Amino acid sequence: MHKKAKVTPTYLDALIPVIFLIGLLSLAVYIFADDASWGPNQIALTFSSMVAAIIGLKNGYSWDDISKGVTNSINQAMGAIFILLAVGALIGTWVMSGTVTTMIYYGLKLLNPDIFYPSVVIVCAIIAGSIGSSWTTVGTIGVGMIGIAHGMDMSVNVTAGAVVSGSYFGDKLSPLSDTTNLAPAVAGANLYTHIKHMLWTTIPSITITLILFTVIGIFSGGEGNMDMKEKSLALIEANFTTNIWLLAPVLVVLVLAFLKMRPFPTILLGALAGGIFAVIFQPEQVIQFVDRTDLSQPMIMIAGVWKAMYTGFTTTTGAETFDQLVNRGGMNSMLDVIWLILSALMFGGVMEVTGMLKKLVQALLKLVHGTGSLIATTIFTCMGVNIIASDQYMSIVLPGRMFKMEYEKRDLAPENLSRTLEDSGTLTSALIPWNTCGAYMSGTLGVATFAYLPFAFFNLINPLIAIILAYSGISIKKNHQKEKS
Repeated sequence: MHKKAKVTPTYLDALIPVIFLIGLLSLAVYIFADDASWGPNQIALTFSSMVAAIIGLKNGYSWDDISKGVTNSINQAMGAIFILLAVGALIGTWVMSGTVTTMIYYGLKLLNPDIFYPSVVIVCAIIAGSIGSSWTTVGTIGVGMIGIAHGMDMSVNVTAGAVVSGSYFGDKLSPLSDTTNLAPAVAGANLYTHIKHMLWTTIPSITITLILFTVIGIFSGGEGNMDMKEKSLALIEANFTTNIWLLAPVLVVLVLAFLKMRPFPTILLGALAGGIFAVIFQPEQVIQFVDRTDLSQPMIMIAGVWKAMYTGFTTTTGAETFDQLVNRGGMNSMLDVIWLILSALMFGGVMEVTGMLKKLVQALLKLVHGTGSLIATTIFTCMGVNIIASDQYMSIVLPGRMFKMEYEKRDLAPENLSRTLEDSGTLTSALIPWNTCGAYMSGTLGVATFAYLPFAFFNLINPLIAIILAYSGISIKKNHQKEKS
């Protein structure tokens, strides 16, 4: 049998699956509202993948070609999937050990509602900058900040936006960050020149972000928050042991991350540390949680740590809001998120292997008429790849490869491209529910992506600042101005 010759997809071919996906996702949100990400969106992505696959078959691609494309796409995210499972285990043991409640306890004592939101941004920025990981910061300090918000009766949606903003600011400027190294590698820029060039867009963005969070904090503070704060402190004192030693699991994770141990073993070891501290400091909670009279105490302790890792921690304090805060975690809590990621990557894999994603990117090049429109087009392309391919690394690599020659033709220094890839590809990934980053942030913080999106000010403002600077010509460097590496 002769294989059918592969045909380059038309613009209509490339647009049909995207339009179909947008229609189904919109319908899912209309019918299911906040529950859209817990099943309906996955179905939308699956059927959209089938539409894309059918067009690929029409164009001469075999099922083997398409299957390999999907497999390759999913393989790129396996690390993220394992990290999600590890974070689920970490949250379960950290809640049971009192590590999370200790972070909440000291946070409630130290932080004032009026400055809470900007404080969240600053703390998360410092941690993420020092370890080079927004994911680790969100999975540790971010979880604690959400708990503090509950304790103060502050908005968890705004808090999640502050966590994401601060974490991505620190990650973006850290030489330890994988995306901060990837962007200049793709563009052909020097790492430290890249970081220095990003200051033009990053500093104004974080300044505006801090001002906005400060204004929100001033208008949302008050006596009601302080009353809730005191009630939350009393609940923690009545139900959990709290002391400075219970912050040791946090230190374990941060030190291992700083030493550049891979995220999965780092977080898993942090989860194990939480389990050990639960046995030492919260044995009564572990016994109550396991509720097995047929086991010896040592076996109950082992069972408690084991169970918290896979199913999360549960307890009853008599206060419904507080119970919702501490009854969480476990690897199984991340399964819906993983399902969403797999469904999205299936769609992205079909679109890439059949050439439809590349076709859409090429179409955007026709919009380029000058430096301003080139950078703006790069930004919107990165955002589009984040939406279609559901992976921030692909949103950096694919547009980086596609636009590199165009930047060179226009005598633009490579740090212009590397900065633009980060201003858009890195930052907007956390704003898309089915992207690996958006799904991770939502699953870890327990806040829907669309709920925190309006308050992820840094991630929203930075691409706009980049476009403004592009059209004004400010900070746009030509190759003859390129700094020596």
